[in-house]
Amino acid sequence: MKPLEIAKDIYWVGAIDWNIRDFHGYSTYQGTTYNAFLIVDEKVALIDAVKEEFTNDMFSRISQVVDPSKIDIVISNHTEMDHSGGLPKVMHRLAKDTPLYCSNNGMKNLKAHFHQEWNFQPVKSGDELSLGKRTLSFLETRMLHWPDSMFTYLPSDKILFSSDAFGQHYASLERFDDEVGEMIMPHAAKYYANILLPFSQLVTKLVDQVTEMGLEIDMICPDHGILWRKDPGKIIQAYAEWAKQTPKKKVVVVYDTMWHSTEKMADAMVEAFKDLGIEARVMHIRSCHRSEIMTEVMDAGAVVVGSPTINNNMFPTVADFLTYMKGLKPKNKVGGAFGSYGWSGEAVKQVNAELEASGFDLPNDPLRVQYIPDGDSLQACYALGEQIGQALLKKVE
Repeated sequence: MKPLEIAKDIYWVGAIDWNIRDFHGYSTYQGTTYNAFLIVDEKVALIDAVKEEFTNDMFSRISQVVDPSKIDIVISNHTEMDHSGGLPKVMHRLAKDTPLYCSNNGMKNLKAHFHQEWNFQPVKSGDELSLGKRTLSFLETRMLHWPDSMFTYLPSDKILFSSDAFGQHYASLERFDDEVGEMIMPHAAKYYANILLPFSQLVTKLVDQVTEMGLEIDMICPDHGILWRKDPGKIIQAYAEWAKQTPKKKVVVVYDTMWHSTEKMADAMVEAFKDLGIEARVMHIRSCHRSEIMTEVMDAGAVVVGSPTINNNMFPTVADFLTYMKGLKPKNKVGGAFGSYGWSGEAVKQVNAELEASGFDLPNDPLRVQYIPDGDSLQACYALGEQIGQALLKKVE
């Protein structure tokens, strides 16, 4: 449980969570980290805490640098409990009047979380805080991804403490991008697709704002995953591109099936996409986690959803995915609905209605097939795939 000096007198003192596999509906099959940072100057500052059950890990690392009770300043960039859960134990060990810096919304959230009257010091964009030789500045980043979110910037070292932006759910002994390599980018993309996608317009504004401010950044330190020191501009540029939601010549076929009939329909549609030269990702919902599906959806130009009918409704797993996807608000997508049924067949219309409510372009009526698809019905599936594929090709031209 050693700390890591990431720059002179600046330490990573966070925690590694090797075992977490679900993060409020997001699959974390390689765990995560809760990053916290200690700056030792004339005043000692702790930037963010960790999830409550990992607080002793953080104290162990801090203790190897300074006595935790000697911390003069605490900064909370984000009040979600995976970063603020350890704050009560932190504040308990410090002097009663130790200042806690956060955004104004952060102060409201922390009071509502912990019902404590700590020495809150709310800050806004442009405010500065001297530690002695170093001075911190603050930048509010509301709704990236909570109303309280903010960045802390250290201009002397060109380090950006970026809260939940630019992170990844990834547990490792390595702390930096150059130690992990290119394999970290899919984790960063998954993180964006499942957490920040609904706020893409704000991401674009933030990237523009940082560019206009001329902030020099040699290192980005997010609250999850590795730190970006080799090429921090790479992840900033990736966010700029992901925020555009530019559709690719790619379709995601998402479905569930009871007796393989809806699956056969999906396979026929995929043949049409293949013949049109369109990349197709086929994802059976019970075999693929919703967050993995959303990672593929993020840059796809089309999403086609299939469901059998059960008890006059769409299949529960399909309803779950559509609800999840709707909340993440993907843009610039062609959509389509299909499915098999035995008696009444309501599911396909319900799926189509959900796609329409989510803002998808629906160039064709939904397609449903009773019981097992035969030659004619499979040809109709192929034809629907052709029509959706042609609408996609027109969109990406």
